[in-house]
Amino acid sequence: MKGVVLAAGYGTRFLPGSKTIPKEMFPLIDTPAIHFIVAEMIEAGIQDILIVTSRRKKPLEDYFDREVELEKTFEGEGAHSKLHQIRPIEANVFFMRQQRMAGTGNALLLVEPFVGDSPFVVAYPDDLLLGGNSLSGQLIDLYRETKMTVLAAQEQPTGDISRYGVIASHAEDGVEIVDRMVEKPKKGSEPSRLVAYGRYLYTPEIFPALKEKLQEHASGEFTQTDAINHLAANGRVAVKRFEGRLLDVGTPLGYLEAFVEAGLYREEYREPFKEILRRVVKREKIV
Repeated sequence: MKGVVLAAGYGTRFLPGSKTIPKEMFPLIDTPAIHFIVAEMIEAGIQDILIVTSRRKKPLEDYFDREVELEKTFEGEGAHSKLHQIRPIEANVFFMRQQRMAGTGNALLLVEPFVGDSPFVVAYPDDLLLGGNSLSGQLIDLYRETKMTVLAAQEQPTGDISRYGVIASHAEDGVEIVDRMVEKPKKGSEPSRLVAYGRYLYTPEIFPALKEKLQEHASGEFTQTDAINHLAANGRVAVKRFEGRLLDVGTPLGYLEAFVEAGLYREEYREPFKEILRRVVKREKIV
């Protein structure tokens, strides 16, 4: 099993900060979003991870590299806890640049030489799982049972889901099978309230499907949705209704909420942070 992280986008929702700092490097307290994704994959047993970037994303490569000067400084100080914090992550992390922003389908076609005949988990860094078992691991467990492409999803009983991929599905021999996925449906036209989030486990079947749909693609960004629906039409896509709390760091308001959630999740910050929130709410008279 291999891992792919799609991190080439411009992050324009986070301008001006994302002009020079990739949004994947925006931290939740002290840990960049990209770190959570890679750590999740490693927890699931994935050791070969490819991060698809673009020209402005060099800090991502630096983050997963050694920091020799700091290492020497901390060694001299005997600051072992700080050394532990900056040690390179224990996986083989590779980088590839998507030279043209032509959509997620284009990015997936670029990774075929890396994954070869292996199934692979694809992560979008906008979605982070807080607590619980590795989301990548949950997909892998269902893949081992079905040998199918697997989509991570959760039911959203209320709210606007028009910016998501929404899944129509049915049960078959104890497995939830995808009938089709509708990308960004108009409000009121959703086939269900089952929303696909930023983890996909693909089998190598995805590549012929992508190539076929690319030939039919007329203009604009080429996404993976048509290829997924091609596989779904042949009963080759399953749904994993995953466990755990998902944080959406893809918008400024979602990032702000995730920051609060992360502060409350961290035991060393939980109680003093609660007191800060109480003071702010009282001062602002927020009900």
